[in-house]
Amino acid sequence: MRGHGAGAGAAAARRSGFPSRLRRAHGLLRRRDGEWHQFRRHGGRAWRQGLLGFLGAGGLGRERVASALARIGSALPQGPWGVNLLHNPGDAEWEMDVVRLCIRHGVRVVEASAYMNLSPAIIYWRASGLFRNGQGGIDIRHRIIAKVSRREVAQHFIHPAPEKMLARLVEDGVISTEQAAMAGEVPMADDITVEANSGGHTDNGVLSCAFPSIAALRDEIAEARGEAFCIRIGAAGGIGNPQAVYATFAMGAAYVCTGSINQACMEAGTSPQVKTLLGRAKTDDVAMAPSADMFEIGARVQVLKGGTMYAMRAQKLYNLYKQYDGLEDIPAAEIASLESVIFQKSLPQVWEETRQFFKARGNTKIVEAAEAHPKKRMALVFQWYLGQSSRWAIAGEKTRAVDYQIWCGPAMGAINEWLRGSPYETVESRSVVVIADLLMRNAAYLARLSALKHAGMPVPEALYRYRPWADNFAPHLMPSSANSSLPIGTVPAA
Repeated sequence: MRGHGAGAGAAAARRSGFPSRLRRAHGLLRRRDGEWHQFRRHGGRAWRQGLLGFLGAGGLGRERVASALARIGSALPQGPWGVNLLHNPGDAEWEMDVVRLCIRHGVRVVEASAYMNLSPAIIYWRASGLFRNGQGGIDIRHRIIAKVSRREVAQHFIHPAPEKMLARLVEDGVISTEQAAMAGEVPMADDITVEANSGGHTDNGVLSCAFPSIAALRDEIAEARGEAFCIRIGAAGGIGNPQAVYATFAMGAAYVCTGSINQACMEAGTSPQVKTLLGRAKTDDVAMAPSADMFEIGARVQVLKGGTMYAMRAQKLYNLYKQYDGLEDIPAAEIASLESVIFQKSLPQVWEETRQFFKARGNTKIVEAAEAHPKKRMALVFQWYLGQSSRWAIAGEKTRAVDYQIWCGPAMGAINEWLRGSPYETVESRSVVVIADLLMRNAAYLARLSALKHAGMPVPEALYRYRPWADNFAPHLMPSSANSSLPIGTVPAA
């Protein structure tokens, strides 16, 4: 028997008729310090509506994470909220420190992202939150929602933590023998989000293929282990209209997650300039580009290409990295072009800024490695651009508008198309709460149409194209919700 606390309750969306209030707003709390007042005004409302928001810890220093956790915990003492923990194979100590901060500040749920294998940090998080209850079962106080796109990664989170890694944590004095034993009895994750064609880190997978495969894997492992506890399987990636929401639940998803579309909402901590670009995006206005955090191994992220040259410029840097062994080997004309167009400062100056950055964070080992290996130093210099491009976008740095790195999937274009002609067409009018409610209500409407059709009733094709804001639609055709005085497909005032 396992305990299910408030955090898990928020993360476990029930599918019965789709009325569940779970619509996770990925990145809802990912914001700059100067926009904390927006969280106080909008984030609390989202919480009261049942959305589960996450602080995006990736790319933040330890002090920044600690400060954010303290403030969010003070504003939302009862939750639900969590931390998005981005796997950082290049800085394992940072990942472990973020987990320690989560424990210190009473975080109940972590969203594990970009993991290819389990790390000591994520296992420590899970094991340190296990306790025996009075009935002899295990209470899980440290929840994990794992975002995966492949079966081989999903299986790590469906199984319990590996014995060897648990034994190492016991040897290091990080967890107790009893905690290690309990960790060997429970799956690593409470929920698994199957992520398809999403913004950021993605395999550009097809949800209708990936979801059934990973759900079947869950069932196979649970049956083989004799598990009574069933990990919930949700879905994300490419969800930008009611049809996508309905189709995802029809496949058996326990919940749906949205990400790209939330960035254009008033709660998002990015700049107005970025929101404007996102509001203009079409479904094909995306491209794959080198990843800043895993640049050297060739990892890629999906970004917005409309209105920005980031994808093209970042790819050029990666091509140079693959072609040459160090900055000294790059032709002088190419160096001059890089300095004047992409970096807009000399490469020695960029290296010095990079060097000081890592030294300030106490990461002297990476500086020593770069000074000893020219190719490593070249990678860090190029990563300076990749990292700064995100900051320029968040800050709305007008002089670097063509260099904005904006993680975005095709769902952004889908919702822009669906909202065209609506009161929410402009990004200034969009709220995570309202958009989520609109998507869920209209998905429920589509489910009802499907039920009528399967019952043998004739359903006019035009009803499937219903938009609640359309003046020419016959409202008398719409059934009313049992839970609301409003017609299905409409939303209450923000």
